[in-house]
Amino acid sequence: MSFSALGVPETLVAALTTQGIAAPFPIQTATLPDTLSGRDVLGRGRTGSGKTLAFSLPMVARLAASTGARRPARPRGLVLAPTRELATQIAATLEPLARAERLSLTTVFGGVSQNRQVSALNGGIDILVACPGRLEDLIKQRLISLEGVEITVLDEADHMADLGFLPGVKRLMDQTPKNGQRMLFSATLDNGVDQIVKRYLHNPLTHSVDSAESPVAKMTHHVLAVADAESKRLVINELASGTGRRVLFTRTKHQAKKLAKALTATGIPAVDLHGNLSQPARERNLEAFSSGSVRVLVATDIAARGIHVDHIELVVHVDPPAEHKAYLHRSGRTARAGEGGDVVTVMLPEQAGDVRTLTRQAKITVQPQQVRPGSAVVARLVGEVAAHVEPALVVVAEPGRRGGAPSRDGAAGGPSRRRGGRGRSAGGQGGGQPGAGSGGQGGARGRGRTGSSAAPQRSATGGSRPVHSTATPGSGSSSRGGGVAMSMGSSAGRRRGR
Repeated sequence: MSFSALGVPETLVAALTTQGIAAPFPIQTATLPDTLSGRDVLGRGRTGSGKTLAFSLPMVARLAASTGARRPARPRGLVLAPTRELATQIAATLEPLARAERLSLTTVFGGVSQNRQVSALNGGIDILVACPGRLEDLIKQRLISLEGVEITVLDEADHMADLGFLPGVKRLMDQTPKNGQRMLFSATLDNGVDQIVKRYLHNPLTHSVDSAESPVAKMTHHVLAVADAESKRLVINELASGTGRRVLFTRTKHQAKKLAKALTATGIPAVDLHGNLSQPARERNLEAFSSGSVRVLVATDIAARGIHVDHIELVVHVDPPAEHKAYLHRSGRTARAGEGGDVVTVMLPEQAGDVRTLTRQAKITVQPQQVRPGSAVVARLVGEVAAHVEPALVVVAEPGRRGGAPSRDGAAGGPSRRRGGRGRSAGGQGGGQPGAGSGGQGGARGRGRTGSSAAPQRSATGGSRPVHSTATPGSGSSSRGGGVAMSMGSSAGRRRGR
């Protein structure tokens, strides 16, 4: 079913088409007829299922059709989100839709000066995306009122409960008009979320598409058992050295900072994301990862919920999380929007019991594999992960000098030596000269060539396919360490915010 058939106005359909979004996801198909008609809705679905667009479309459509007037510091639409990162990404999804209907939008969250936020509010806004803490502060200072809110959305309500925000959410909801439309989206209804539903949603229609525990068909789980801490460090480096985007999760902020710094020092550019960073630093690092200028993000659980970046092909649990819900939410950074992805847990001997319990509670069936640095298991995994991004075409860059030009899609390359699939790629110091490199993304075996010739190569998954080499001597298309294989971009990358 198309967006038009679901009742989405043509101006918004056109805005979606411009972004490359042509067909609705199940959660959108299920909820849009009701939300566009003004009904209160409870939407249950995992992160990555398309919930943001499911509430953004009806909010913009109904506010555009409303007779309500824009007033200073009196938003007409309110979206409450648990984290700054999620608030920013929700705003990014809403912005092109709001612009199409000439509605104004701003965000409010802590960690930054409130002066600009207050200035934007005083200029008059239609839609406010906010985190509960800063919004309550502004209300106490009498700098904003919620008395004009016509539509309220609670996103990731279960995560707000986990963070202890529900008392503040209740105080905020009490200040919105009781006759307004309300939508709540959550993966689960535990920890008091059900009480929010009963208290604030009027005769809501419930739509459940994916629960947090339901399996993702295109997500593959792996447990790699290592002998000791040094083996773990080297295996983590190998997993981080692929050409696509990957997120590495640690338990502590210190570990995240330390690992990102260590990876960068070894020639694998990485950025960190954790609670000790200032908001500008968080935004800067997330933008570097989202744009592709850096392909490795090392994060604490602050990034486990609400962070959406297209084409994250691998999630690595450097430290197994403490409980299964965190495992599922961390893992949910990959295999989003219908794409495939791999999830790897690196396990020390003393963690075997905890990991066994974790996977059982997460309803994940996986057999641990014993690995060591340089293991064919790790090499095959990195190759197969790469193949998930674009199996039809692999572009192999010739070996280049250390510190050379960024790779074809603008991202920094990996280290000078890389194992992939069933082949090996050994970068040299040839500055883009032909020859030396063999293998590449997907584990293709073969000698690098100049020009645009193609020869059948065997992939990590068996079978053969053409590998097209486009690098030329001195062209600057090689990655940082040379011998790097890159996947061409996909049109699916334009599906932001779904």
